[in-house]
Amino acid sequence: MLMPRRKTPELMVPTLDHGDFNLAEEQSERGTVICFYRGLHCPICANYLTELDKRVGEFAERGVTVIALSADTEERTRAMADKIENKNIRFGHSLKLSVARDWGLYISTSRGATSIGIVEPDLFSEPGLFMVSPDQSLYYGSTQTMPFVRPHFSELVGALDFAIKNNYPARGEYDGEV
Repeated sequence: MLMPRRKTPELMVPTLDHGDFNLAEEQSERGTVICFYRGLHCPICANYLTELDKRVGEFAERGVTVIALSADTEERTRAMADKIENKNIRFGHSLKLSVARDWGLYISTSRGATSIGIVEPDLFSEPGLFMVSPDQSLYYGSTQTMPFVRPHFSELVGALDFAIKNNYPARGEYDGEV
């Protein structure tokens, strides 16, 4: 289980147009937003990533970098980037499902073609959204078992403003007896 204020698992993936991404080497003032999405087969992911694409600049203004990634192949990832008419998102691909599980993501099996006619991979991860501090400790995390009801990026931007203004620490860090 990932714990706030503790180091996150390693995360290294190739990207479409920005070389390899390595979280341990990421350079940012305040951290990195990591958006794990299901893949090209998911129409909800396409809508979600379209919204993220609009917010990348707002995160950058706050000293936060952004990456979206999935277990999809490079070709399927390129198709997703093209589908959403990506302008700003750094897309990672070929995420190993063992790494997805290290991040606490749920793994699903294929149900064949989705409502948009694209076949799901045999195995893929469900969504997760994380904010990782520059020291690679977890600041915020959300994982889901379903593609529905995801955190809104506009709310995360607002939360960042509050956290920056008030020097608000990561919460949920207690792991003692209850």
